[in-house]
Amino acid sequence: MGLFSRDPDSDSGDGSAGDDGSSAWQQRGFVASAIVVGAVVVCLVVWLFARGGNTPASQPSTPTSSTSAVPTEQPTDDPNGPPATPSGPQPTGTATSTPTARPKPGVGGCKSISQNQRIPRTTPTAVTWEFDSDMLIPTQQEGGPAVMDSIGVRSCFAHSPTGAVLAALVTLGQIRNPDLTLPVLRQRFVNNAGLKVALAEGKATPPTPGQTKQVAQFTAFKVLDYLPQRAIISVAVRIDDRNVAAIPVTMVWAGGDWKGSLQTDGSFNGAVEPDLLQSMTGYVGFGGA
Repeated sequence: MGLFSRDPDSDSGDGSAGDDGSSAWQQRGFVASAIVVGAVVVCLVVWLFARGGNTPASQPSTPTSSTSAVPTEQPTDDPNGPPATPSGPQPTGTATSTPTARPKPGVGGCKSISQNQRIPRTTPTAVTWEFDSDMLIPTQQEGGPAVMDSIGVRSCFAHSPTGAVLAALVTLGQIRNPDLTLPVLRQRFVNNAGLKVALAEGKATPPTPGQTKQVAQFTAFKVLDYLPQRAIISVAVRIDDRNVAAIPVTMVWAGGDWKGSLQTDGSFNGAVEPDLLQSMTGYVGFGGA
């Protein structure tokens, strides 16, 4: 099992996906940024998934097929726009943040006195993108992360919508690093039933680095819902030149920082199917590549 769930009834293969660390999807060469607990990389193809046959029943979202879908619009400045719908030809690209000076450690993030509570409707500025293993993650002086421990786990994000977005991306980026998977689970997630499941499976499946052929990168986000103590962020990842997939990630404010919250099955999304986006309408462009 991994951190991204999918409906087993939607499998078009022989049902063997998820039976071992090398899924049928992975054998076809489709690789993305989601991870299986234990740092085996999960593929973002028609669905962003990471479970085998024990996934809770779910309601399907945007119908997909084996044909590659093309996101037809750039991310917009309105994260509350309409859902992804098919239209037009290929996209013209996604907005990225301009790198600036590296944020000073211990400054900003959760240590900021004034927290901007506006929902980000345009690409966050003054962002530096840094590689963590092979994944680009964002850092910002104002939003965080302001702290990195001795083994590399990053924390301390601003108590704001932008801080929640940064926390979601940094946490996802770091958890797929096989050297950091278990430390990130222990430090960057709230202690609930889902975390216990994820930790148990992470210990049973030791990190296996070097299995990916290519690495997808973050490309956009949408703030689906925001409350001072809980934020739901849809994180979009560009799989390849033609495909973008998105998954909802729940972050909660606990212990003075934004932390991930897993569903009872140990995944991020539980019964919510990931989307292979056909349009970037409503998403804010945000990526380092």
